[in-house]
Amino acid sequence: MSTSGSVRAMSKLTVLAKLTAAEGKSEELEAALAVLIEAAEEEPELEIYSVHKDPENEGVYHFFELYTTKEAFAVHGKGEKMQAAMGALGALLGAAPEVVLLDPVAAKGMSL
Repeated sequence: MSTSGSVRAMSKLTVLAKLTAAEGKSEELEAALAVLIEAAEEEPELEIYSVHKDPENEGVYHFFELYTTKEAFAVHGKGEKMQAAMGALGALLGAAPEVVLLDPVAAKGMSL
């Protein structure tokens, strides 16, 4: 087994989330997600916050998030910019977000 990657030493938290656009709202949702990513700058303990478009399912987006601690996730979205950006998403979603919380184990390209 290679040891060139990072092996978990702290209790970071990974979040995977799936968002589905309401009918006809994919472009608007995508623009709102870009604003959300910018707003995430106010969360210094949010190390990675990236959104990805599903190429096979129109209007489906997946987030990959990495927090320095579980406590950092507990305050996620509570800043002024994040609250405004998250509030704009509600009318653009066709379903409730699906969220999975995970403990990272090993990775290449990022420090765990």
